[in-house]
Amino acid sequence: MKKEKAIALKYDDAGSNAPKVVAKGQGAIAEKIKEKAKEFDVPIFKNEALAASLLNLDLDEQIPPNLYKAVAEVFVWLMQSEKKAAGRKGR
Repeated sequence: MKKEKAIALKYDDAGSNAPKVVAKGQGAIAEKIKEKAKEFDVPIFKNEALAASLLNLDLDEQIPPNLYKAVAEVFVWLMQSEKKAAGRKGR
């Protein structure tokens, strides 16, 4: 059985070149990260290969350039999810 993995990223465009890993874990820690995301209505994006790569980074470490494209796709998906959610709330 595979262990659940979860990574939380934060991008602060004020002085930061790339998103940073702000939380990461496997198993019970991954479940807690996902619970917090749900608690704050943060959409959850699943990509096992990306998660495995990001787990190798330290907390507060910026993502490396070789992961920029994959993480950019996640942020595009996130923005689209937020727009859809805002549209549903506005009805």
